Amino acid sequence: MDIKLETGTKLKLRDVSLDERDEMLDSVEYEINAEGKVQGVKMMNGTITKWLRMGLDGDTSDEFLKTLSFEERVEIFTKMQENILVGEGKASD
Repeated sequence: MDIKLETGTKLKLRDVSLDERDEMLDSVEYEINAEGKVQGVKMMNGTITKWLRMGLDGDTSDEFLKTLSFEERVEIFTKMQENILVGEGKASD
């Protein structure tokens, strides 16, 4: 799947296996506020780097990842979550 960032950068997402998908999802730990709503992600930078290395198809070297702004990294992470979570709520027949 191809994604386009707001900056115009185009990237390709890998078709991750079920095991990789589970590993990625298990690495996300959410911070919950007093009202029980998601406030953020714990260890956000490490979590995003893990997702980028596992989920991007192509260069995921330190050199490339350092060229991305924090905003771009968050946008990629968000798009990857949307892609991976598609179908999570669908009941099976």
